[in-house]
Amino acid sequence: MADHAGFKVPLCSEQFGSRAARGCCAAVDGKLQWEAWGRRWWGFSEVFQMKPESRDGGGSGVPGATSPLFSRLLTVFLPQGFPDSVSPDYLPYQLWDSVQAFASSLSGSLATHAVLLGIGVGNAKASVSAATATWLVKDSTGMLGRIVFAWWKGSKLDCNAKQWRLFADILNDVAMFLEIMAPIYPVCFTITICISNLAKCIVSVAGGATRAALTMHQARRNNMADVSAKDSSQETLVNLAGLLISLLILPVVSHCPSFSLSCFFLLTAFHIYANYRAVRALVIETLNEGRLWLVLKHFLQKGEVLDPTSANQMEPLWTGFWPSLSLSLGVPLHRLISSVFDLQQLVEGHQEPYLLHWDQSKNQVQVVLSQMAGSETILRAATHGLVLGALHENGPLPGELEELRNRVRAGLEKENQVIVRETHQVLDKLFPKFLKGLQDVGWKTEKHQLEVGEWRATWLQSPEKKVL
Repeated sequence: MADHAGFKVPLCSEQFGSRAARGCCAAVDGKLQWEAWGRRWWGFSEVFQMKPESRDGGGSGVPGATSPLFSRLLTVFLPQGFPDSVSPDYLPYQLWDSVQAFASSLSGSLATHAVLLGIGVGNAKASVSAATATWLVKDSTGMLGRIVFAWWKGSKLDCNAKQWRLFADILNDVAMFLEIMAPIYPVCFTITICISNLAKCIVSVAGGATRAALTMHQARRNNMADVSAKDSSQETLVNLAGLLISLLILPVVSHCPSFSLSCFFLLTAFHIYANYRAVRALVIETLNEGRLWLVLKHFLQKGEVLDPTSANQMEPLWTGFWPSLSLSLGVPLHRLISSVFDLQQLVEGHQEPYLLHWDQSKNQVQVVLSQMAGSETILRAATHGLVLGALHENGPLPGELEELRNRVRAGLEKENQVIVRETHQVLDKLFPKFLKGLQDVGWKTEKHQLEVGEWRATWLQSPEKKVL
């Protein structure tokens, strides 16, 4: 079967993942003749000439690689369907994450060597019972710290996963530094390694929880288990390489504490840099308070909505824990009212399923959510609070908000609730446009990473004022 230009007409075609498809034509003898595979891997495109394949295509597990061995190695360490089955930022994040894990593995070997030396390994005068007691106290301290930290900050780790991820790795470096310094001051050895292990247990909670949050972000085909398993395989391979290198460097540094400390500082600097690059490579398409503030501020000033890539590049990583505005979503109603008059004042002008209280002096916004409040309502409530916060900021604002900012700067405390009601009217026109803009540039507004309390309330809606 041939076409007009002398080329054979394909009878069928097949495609592996996102790679180029290959066609199949009928040969003269009636057999199927498949085209050679093109290869596209990790963003690089290249076409290879390959030997003719049999009817079954040669039986290759992953087509388009230079060798079957290399193909199978890639399937061991990358999720099935890569790169389509993961987020676009998967590869740069995993590369830098592997680099930081390698540096951390080497630093950990130096710290472990110091701890064992301090406990008395190699010292004939050391007591086994004393070493055992020290180890048990160290582990017990860490276990208690793990429980307390998980209770204290567990619900906040999802909201600022990138910041907590960076915090966990820096804290891990601090813990290893304490372990290296512990043998130098034998009198404080037990206290030092207890503090170090406490820090490491906090690291395990923060690092594990944020890793789970990032896995949810990376998995695009309901393949969280596969992404997590392959991440574990990558980390194991890196740690194995770090172990082998450690076996080579430990005999060199073991007799020279100053050289060991110098190596540790060099590895720590490299570790922090790699962590920063890994976290900065992430492009998360859901809004937390920091990203929502960046996008909203840009929208108010320029009338445009930032896309996820731009907003993530601008998101603060070192100061993301301390926003200028204190925004609390899902607070209990009894915290804001103590009388019928307070309730009437709070409800007046609120037609949306949330109540908002603004304290100008403390720059604090507290939001009571209705039982009917969904993701879009919570997003609007957070936007409302941040708009009030913008009235304390500099920079251009839309006309209605500029007028309100002038009234705020006049310092009329009694106008708090009046301004809250008027911003409701502004948001009635502004928020639908803002929400559509978020969806158009790729933000996932059906879910969010805002910190929301569990309190919900019901109340009688304030009647709308009739315009005569």
